[in-house]
Amino acid sequence: MPSTLTHKLIDTHLTAGEMTPGAEIAIGIDQTLTQDATGTLVMQELEALDLDRARTEVSVQYVDHNLLQTDDKNAQDHEYLRTAAQRFGLWFSKPGNGVSHPIHMQRFGIPGKTMVGSDSHTPAAGSLGMLAIGVGGLEVALAISGRPLHLRMPQVWGIRLEGELPQWCSAKDVILEMLRRHGVAGGVGRIIEYHGPGLAGLTAMDRHVIANMGAELGATTTVFPSDEAVREFLRAEGREDDWTELSADQDAKYDIEDTIDLSQLEPLIARPSSPGDVVPVREVAGAEIAQAVIGSSANPGLRDFAIVAAMVSGRQTAPEVSFDVNPTSREILTDLTLMGATTDLITGGARIHQAGCMGCIGMGQAPAVGRNSLRTMPRNFPGRSGTKEDAVWLCSPETATASALTGKITDPRDWARDEGMDYPKITLPQHYSVNTATLLAPLEPERARQVQPVKGPNISALPETDALPVQLLAPVLLKVGDNISTDEISPAGARALPFRSNIPELAMFTFTQIDESYPQRAQQTPEPGHIIVGGENYGQGSSREHAAIAPRFLGLRVVIAKSFARIHWQNLANFGVLALEFDDAADYDAVDQDDMLCLDDLRDTLASGELLHVHNLTKQNSFAVRHRLSPRQVQDVLAGGLIPRLAHSDE
Repeated sequence: MPSTLTHKLIDTHLTAGEMTPGAEIAIGIDQTLTQDATGTLVMQELEALDLDRARTEVSVQYVDHNLLQTDDKNAQDHEYLRTAAQRFGLWFSKPGNGVSHPIHMQRFGIPGKTMVGSDSHTPAAGSLGMLAIGVGGLEVALAISGRPLHLRMPQVWGIRLEGELPQWCSAKDVILEMLRRHGVAGGVGRIIEYHGPGLAGLTAMDRHVIANMGAELGATTTVFPSDEAVREFLRAEGREDDWTELSADQDAKYDIEDTIDLSQLEPLIARPSSPGDVVPVREVAGAEIAQAVIGSSANPGLRDFAIVAAMVSGRQTAPEVSFDVNPTSREILTDLTLMGATTDLITGGARIHQAGCMGCIGMGQAPAVGRNSLRTMPRNFPGRSGTKEDAVWLCSPETATASALTGKITDPRDWARDEGMDYPKITLPQHYSVNTATLLAPLEPERARQVQPVKGPNISALPETDALPVQLLAPVLLKVGDNISTDEISPAGARALPFRSNIPELAMFTFTQIDESYPQRAQQTPEPGHIIVGGENYGQGSSREHAAIAPRFLGLRVVIAKSFARIHWQNLANFGVLALEFDDAADYDAVDQDDMLCLDDLRDTLASGELLHVHNLTKQNSFAVRHRLSPRQVQDVLAGGLIPRLAHSDE
């Protein structure tokens, strides 16, 4: 029977289960990716698992998020990560090397391989024909230790691409079109697989843009074929020997199908404050802007910067606009310089920043309150930029640059017409400026065992968690709405990020963007803790497990929501927080903050898989909830989390 590429990739790595949508499967993992905002916890988890050495083919620790060193906290993390990587046999990418996803694609990505990463944009590697999935840090630690990844088999969503992108549209407009059609939850429970004749006009880095932001649709991952475009990319990186041709069989059937005619696309933009609120640029043209930021994992390719340089060449950006350029790797900055594009950017008014995530994670480049910021980044959740009342728009490099030049949101087609400018023809080098010297290779095992990871005073131990009680009587300490992101649960930004290795300190930022009193109220709530009630798609966005650990540290035991985002749902189970869903979504309206809820016979009911009945003692009524946990996950939650459960098992 003709097979999709997704099914082929899973089948060659399947260790348990059957590829039936909704069934739990286990797949072997070849590679892992960790970054510094999540990696310190992964290294602590490796210590808790008593790992001697990584058992994957390739595991890489990157430093790309917490780059600003305004005090010693981030520097402590960098030193801990470097020495922990040496101890456990991982590659280490130094601060300033660039964003993890494009670097991994440049140096380590191999068609046909599987990868998990403690970053939700790990699926960017699907641009090479990999099966790359973003997960919580604990699952990455388990993969590094040689254990398979457990997940529910997704449906495979085939997107047929036809036609060719028109001038002044690029890959960002393709994924924005997907978000315009389907919203931030449109890909939940699905793997997106692109196919069709339209692929011929998309380079490997174009595909990276699309695969990266599949995470904003809630998709498990995104897969592209490994074809001549991938071969050309690997050849330019000096790694053509790593290329393998991979594609779906002719006439392969997909669980869901859709088609995009690329020739019909126009420049698109996501309005504040959701990647799913997408409209044509012309619909919002004319709004004044104060900032335009180029870069991030969502637009990391050399072309993405070269087109910007060509547009500003001989011109000057508007005086009221901060025009920020974040190169995504040392390699790309080197090639831009050799092309002369760096000079065009600087003379055109650009502020050149170090290679890294920077403003994407709110680490610098925070915009002014009430002023529009256009960014080529993947997310614009409220406050993610580092400014609480921000106004961040997401768009292509072409749209961001045209707007930076005019000082207002501008369709690049209109700008080009006014300038009398044709779409620039960019000639990229046949061979990129490969530099592996700044990547530190794993030490030999005997030398590695002699390394003691260096822990500064800002690096705490993992908090211990206790087992779930048989009966839970606890208050609803917070009720929130739909699409609550992990940025709103555990904020990004330069104030909170330096405490990513210090859970007691980081916990004091939990939910403060929604309710500044939550941490103090949680600390004052007696055992057994408290409950949070949420709406649809609770926990969307980043894979950061801090959004599960920090609330658990403050006493969170149960979250009852209409539905959950995949990664956060798994992270809650990993750290012993019970994720329940309203059996009838209308019951959400009947629960209020401060209501006292009671759940009885938790252990027996969870194990049986039956509906649970929650008694609202305040309202004197009851409602039914259900869980989607597998028997394995039920045992994790009952034990207080995955680490306590493993500590008392032979796994």
